[in-house]
Amino acid sequence: TWNSLKGLQLIPNHLKTPSQDFSNGFLVAEIFSRFYPEDFPMHSYGNGTSLPTKQSNWSQIEKGLMKLQLSLVKEAVDGTIHCKPGAAEALVQEIYTLMTNRRISSVQEGALDFTDLSYQEQLPIVARATASKAIKNNLRLSEEIADPNITATQQKIQNIIHRHVERRKDERIRHPKRFGVKPTLGEQAVRLPPTSVQNHTDLHTQTSHTGSKPAVLLLNTNTHSHTHTQSHTFYINISAYSFQD
Repeated sequence: TWNSLKGLQLIPNHLKTPSQDFSNGFLVAEIFSRFYPEDFPMHSYGNGTSLPTKQSNWSQIEKGLMKLQLSLVKEAVDGTIHCKPGAAEALVQEIYTLMTNRRISSVQEGALDFTDLSYQEQLPIVARATASKAIKNNLRLSEEIADPNITATQQKIQNIIHRHVERRKDERIRHPKRFGVKPTLGEQAVRLPPTSVQNHTDLHTQTSHTGSKPAVLLLNTNTHSHTHTQSHTFYINISAYSFQD
């Protein structure tokens, strides 16, 4: 995408950190001013890094696009303002689509996700972020200043913690030895294949008529202590239960 936009002379060649270079909207206004100079006069845009400057620039960009009956994805704009991971790239792809009427399907398909998930997946488990670090990585200070609603901020934090907990659960499932996960008693038990209702009825009838012993399920467990090991055997009557395929 960057090479395509550079080939169209839409972005300068000296970009170092796109997430910061595009955050104030000055470069975006410069791109549109090359095609629509009357709707995007550059003298009205500031090249500062403060939040009021960013909000003013993006507000003017939105008004200029509305005159042209164009629009950008709000999530991509908000993510770019707050320097979220991948937001600037998604925004530039949208600009590329507006300017060329072509989409980059391999990148733009799917929901926008401006979190550090992809980066965390590349790290070893021991180096991945903790819950507090995940909040710091995915919640910018500028977001809290732009939206001082405490309830909204708490909801964002809860969502970040929820994603972190779900990720940790998935890691425990994929790497049980790493986290010392031991199988439960139910997982250790020998499970017989389920029988049909007819076979169970015949077995119950035969047991009742012949007086034979009911079917049982044998479980062997070992209990370890500091001095010795004890073996326990459990007999569970399963003839009174019905099983279905």
